[in-house]
Amino acid sequence: MKYLKDPKGKKIKLFCFMIIAITILTLSLAVVETYKESSSLIANVNIKTSQLDSVIQIEVLLVATLAGFFGALMGLGGGVIIVPVLTSIFNLKIHEAIAISIIGVVATSISGGSSYIAQRITNIRLAIFLETSTTLGAFLGALLTLIMPGKFLYIIFSVFAFYVSLAQLHSIKEEVKKISVRGFSNVLPDAVSKYLNLSGEYFDEREKIKVEYVVRGSIIGWLIAFIAGVGSGMLGIGGGFLKVSAMNLFMNIPLKVAIATSKFMICITAATSAVIYYVSGVVRLDLVAPLAVGTTIGATLGSRVMNKFKIKWLKLIFAFIMFYLGYAMLRKGLLLIFGLSLP
Repeated sequence: MKYLKDPKGKKIKLFCFMIIAITILTLSLAVVETYKESSSLIANVNIKTSQLDSVIQIEVLLVATLAGFFGALMGLGGGVIIVPVLTSIFNLKIHEAIAISIIGVVATSISGGSSYIAQRITNIRLAIFLETSTTLGAFLGALLTLIMPGKFLYIIFSVFAFYVSLAQLHSIKEEVKKISVRGFSNVLPDAVSKYLNLSGEYFDEREKIKVEYVVRGSIIGWLIAFIAGVGSGMLGIGGGFLKVSAMNLFMNIPLKVAIATSKFMICITAATSAVIYYVSGVVRLDLVAPLAVGTTIGATLGSRVMNKFKIKWLKLIFAFIMFYLGYAMLRKGLLLIFGLSLP
C-alpha cells in the first residue's frame, strides 16, 4: 500500500492542514454572527473580566504543558486534563473552563498534528472523511452547552471517559498480537473505505516494522465521529478520546495511527467550537495566553516521543487518564446534582 510517500509533500500537507483550519474558522464566524443576531441566549452570558496574578498564570502554564504532552501522546486535545483542573483547582465555572480549554486545544493540535504529519503516521484521507461529521457535531455541541445546565456536563463527561477506559484495557492484548502477526491488514475493507482508499501504513519505530492496515467499519466510525464532535463542543475536549477509540476499536486502525489522525482532526473540530465560544464572550483572555503557550510546548514534546512507546504502555496510560478524569468529573457532578460527596 502506498500512503504519503512523496518526500517533497511535507510542506504541502502542512499548508493544507492550516488552510483547512482557517477555512473552518472563517465559516464558523459567519454562522455564529448569524446565530448571535437571532438569539439572545449567547448575548446574555455573563463575562468574567477579573485578571489573574502572575503566580496563578504560571501554574496554569505548567498544567497546560502537562496537558499538552499527554494530549499529544494520546491523540487528545488536552482538554480532558485542563477542564477538570480549571474547575476543581482554580474554581472556574464549567462553561468558562470549556471555552478556555477549547482554544488551548487549537494551539496544541496545530503543534502535535503537524509533527505527526511529518512523521508520516497521520492518515489524512481518513481524517477528512471523519471530519465531515465531526465538524457538524461540534457546531451543535457548542450551541447546546450555552443553554444546558453545567452540572449535567460533568456526568456526560464521566460516562464517556469510563467507557473509553474499559474498552482500551480490554483491547491491549488483541492489538499487540495484531501488530506482530500483521492482523491489521488481513481483513477486507468495506465499500466506503475501498472507494475512498482510506487504508494505509506507517513505520513503528518501537517495533521496527512497517505496519499495514485496512480500514473497515467506516459508517460506524463516521457516526461516532459526529458524537465526538458534539462532545467536543459540549465538553471542551476536542473529542479526541472518542475519535481515537472509534478508529482503534471499530475501524481496525492501529492505535498510533488513530492517535496521530485524531490530533490532526482535533484542530478543525476545536476551531469550529472555539469561534462560537469567543464570540459569545465566555472566554477568559487572561487564561488563554499561558494555556496556549503551555499546551504548545507540551504537544511538541509529546508528539516527538509517541511512536517510540510500546502499544501496551500507550493503552495503559490512556486508560488510566480516562478512568481518573471520569471519576473526578462524576464526583463533582453527583455533588452538584444530588449533594452526594464521594471520597
